[in-house]
Amino acid sequence: MSPIDESYDLVVIGGGAAGFFAAINCAENYDGARILILEKGRQPLAKVRISGGGRCNVTHACFDTATLTQYYPRGSQELRGPFSRFQPADTLRWFEKHGVMLVAEADGRIFPASNTSQTIIDCFLGAAGRNNIAIRTQCAVETLQPAEKGFELGLRQGGRLFARFVLLASGGDPGSMQLAVSAGHSLAPPVPSLFTFHVQDPRLEGLSGLSVDPVEISLPAARLSQRGPLLVTHWGVSGPAVIRLSAWAARYLHEQNYRAQLTINWLPGERPEEISAALTAAKQHTPRQQVATHAPFPALPARLWRRLVQASGMGADLTWAEATRGQLRTLGEQLSCASFTLQGKSAFKEEFVTCGGVPLREVDLRTMHSRVCPGLFLAGEVLDIDGVTGGFNFQNAWTTAWLAAQEIALRLEKSSYFSAPPMPRDG
Repeated sequence: MSPIDESYDLVVIGGGAAGFFAAINCAENYDGARILILEKGRQPLAKVRISGGGRCNVTHACFDTATLTQYYPRGSQELRGPFSRFQPADTLRWFEKHGVMLVAEADGRIFPASNTSQTIIDCFLGAAGRNNIAIRTQCAVETLQPAEKGFELGLRQGGRLFARFVLLASGGDPGSMQLAVSAGHSLAPPVPSLFTFHVQDPRLEGLSGLSVDPVEISLPAARLSQRGPLLVTHWGVSGPAVIRLSAWAARYLHEQNYRAQLTINWLPGERPEEISAALTAAKQHTPRQQVATHAPFPALPARLWRRLVQASGMGADLTWAEATRGQLRTLGEQLSCASFTLQGKSAFKEEFVTCGGVPLREVDLRTMHSRVCPGLFLAGEVLDIDGVTGGFNFQNAWTTAWLAAQEIALRLEKSSYFSAPPMPRDG
């Protein structure tokens, strides 16, 4: 076996949001800690750079822990404890303390006041530099092996490192997740979350850019639904309601190979009987008006209304007086429970979120310390936690990384051997 080349108090595997946040907080809580961040990509913080359209949606203005957890399809119950210790209000204070002013938008999303993710990157790189945190890019860890009082790490490009503690913050990368498996963890297979739906249907053709708010979109077979804005695109449907549904249904849709039946209620504020009554009233009170041009639901886009009328078997010139009971019944169904076939998915903008990872039962959520491999900590997306859009995935990164950093710094402080690194050994 080749000799150990270097020794560190903490090696962070993954140069993303969670990795940097943990390294900085550990260094600030334990002066003189020897910390190394290993990033296998060309640039650290690459996902931070492109998040939020290059603006970096740092967190969300949701300061009640019970409410905050509801935005996490996986991890909602388990995150109550961690969020009671570090939540969005703490995130705001941390960044302001480090010279970054944050602002909340009307929808609750919080961004740097500069409106650019480079501000967050500069903050992290600056803090890493001030705390003498070493950073290596294009440096992948191939092996992670427990050793006496720490770990030995084998690097893909050659060389071996010793670390007293290791933080695995490598995101949802399947290759990196295998390091957790090699340390004794099991793995919930990563599958995509946060995506749009491919739907090819005559009712939607030519309606790209049309928005309806709100709708209720459902996956009846999975008994899942979401309410909110929907956007028709040239490939199908998108918008907050679709993205949220994709998150809660991520595993189900993966198992179905992204083929399923969708139901859209275009008028979720109306009960089916109220829709039926409105259609009957239109027939009685405006018999000479054409159905396609005289909708009793003014909030519904006219172009969509005409498509739904056509799908109900009514021609463009048909008047309300000529509409049959069967046609009105079919139109009511098109309005309240229109069925569409999901034929695939697309990534949502720049979001690259997965569900899956290390099961939370295998981690002490008070400290993010592994329950199966002493000295190993985990943070961020490597855990089986994922949130919807709006800054929630970054908040998970900040919280889990902060908790890990506190514990690692405490253990370094209590350790009686931290000042004497093991001597390099020949195998």
